[in-house]
Amino acid sequence: MKTRTAYFKFLLLTVLLVSSGRTAFAQVDIAQLKKHIYYLADDKMKGRGTGSKQVKKAANYIEKQFKRYGLEPKGEKGFRQSFEAKVRKVVVKDSIRMADNIIGFLDNGAAYTIVVGAHYDHLGEGHQGSSKDSLGVGKIHNGADDNASGVAGLLALAQHYAGNNEKEAYNILFIAFGAEELGLVGSRYFTEHPTIPLANIQWMLNMDMIGRYNPLNGLAIIGYGTSSKFPAIFENVKSDIKFYTSKDGNGGSDQTSFYKKNIPVLFFHTGGHADYHMPTDDADKIDYQSLKAIIELEKQIIDRSMQQPKMDFIWTN
Repeated sequence: MKTRTAYFKFLLLTVLLVSSGRTAFAQVDIAQLKKHIYYLADDKMKGRGTGSKQVKKAANYIEKQFKRYGLEPKGEKGFRQSFEAKVRKVVVKDSIRMADNIIGFLDNGAAYTIVVGAHYDHLGEGHQGSSKDSLGVGKIHNGADDNASGVAGLLALAQHYAGNNEKEAYNILFIAFGAEELGLVGSRYFTEHPTIPLANIQWMLNMDMIGRYNPLNGLAIIGYGTSSKFPAIFENVKSDIKFYTSKDGNGGSDQTSFYKKNIPVLFFHTGGHADYHMPTDDADKIDYQSLKAIIELEKQIIDRSMQQPKMDFIWTN
């Protein structure tokens, strides 16, 4: 009887130990992804336009998650890096608006750091331009795919790596960029005013619109040609989704700012669709199962990159 009791105590202790380590974060939680996206893309957030009260609520939400995961603040004031962004596409009274990058750091005591990023702003109610709806001014553009989906991926990766009880070979810097829709302003500001030395960045992973996977087209991974190490990293990668790689480091999102600083990049993107920059980009249209698979794929690539020495950079243009 004592032997049997001791066995069950051992079994219970083993379960507790395993659940407190990497296994507890082995799978991305779809319920958490939905929570993040439905919050950020709710009508109450009024499209998260740069400078709005609602985009500040989104910034507060992201910062709260970073704190909960135990990340270190790595902005210029706590988690925040503030900057000015100018609305250039249309004439509005408040053309100069304040914005923030939200920056959290996972310090593994390493010499080099991987950057993981996604922008959290969107078009607001159409007054700042870029709406594809000819009658879009005054309509809420929720931006569920663009880019609440990328923020959900950012938060899922931050939660995983901060909670896996592993001392990885590289540090990870998680950045939620502001004012991307006004011309990559937040990421460009960071690369001009970095809070860690740019020379210490191993590579940068960017997520922008990863929520509308189309199996006919597959997931695009852009930037494959920006380092000679990426082919080895991708070798025999397993995934439930189809993906293809593109060599070019440039593209219409925040990885471009890092690429222009001679930093290897990968940009994950599920492609355009009829709801892009429209008031109809809503949370119920996200493919959450495929979003989960994309984040799992990103985890594989990050883990494999942890086994590489300092990566070289290749200019692809």
